[in-house]
Amino acid sequence: MAEHPNATLVRRFYATFSESDYYEKLTEIFAKDVVWHLPGRHPVSGDHRGRDAVFAAMRYFDGSVALELHDVVANDDHAVALLLATGKRRGRQYRAREIDTFHIRGGKIVEFWSFSDDQRLTDEYWA
Repeated sequence: MAEHPNATLVRRFYATFSESDYYEKLTEIFAKDVVWHLPGRHPVSGDHRGRDAVFAAMRYFDGSVALELHDVVANDDHAVALLLATGKRRGRQYRAREIDTFHIRGGKIVEFWSFSDDQRLTDEYWA
């Protein structure tokens, strides 16, 4: 059975981070009015609306975390990614299982939510 196109889109999203021109490629993947929801109590938590705001938030994370994608499940409206996030930043180690949820319309990511299995650790790492 072929993979759902929205699962393929999400896999493409994660693969893009290893490429030097990934912001340009993300422009092709994100809707112009994309909304990015990041829970917690750290400098980038909250809701980021529009590509420019999402890219500004993403720049905060540049090079500070590696994402190991385990699986993606999808239907016509949503995709869910299971992954392991690891990193080292300012002498702190990070390792958390994460679930990212995507709302997809017209082949573009329109909304995103990220959930960590240890929000306290996530907040401390990004503080």
